[in-house]
Amino acid sequence: MAVVPFEQADGRLLSILMRTKAEGEGKRGMLMVGNTEVNRVRGDGTAFTEIDTVRKMAFQIPGCFKAAH
Repeated sequence: MAVVPFEQADGRLLSILMRTKAEGEGKRGMLMVGNTEVNRVRGDGTAFTEIDTVRKMAFQIPGCFKAAH
């Protein structure tokens, strides 16, 4: 059972974010990133009021995703 609105493309997007942000941290690190991203969708804090889908979370402005250099 999903805890956020979810489509197949959202799962792929979330997995890309998890791997990109924490690939060197192993499975546990990637799960922690995934939990944080899902919490952004579920949460109702002031920074994430308009975020109600995985896609909106991934492409929010200013962006949540920042590639390592």
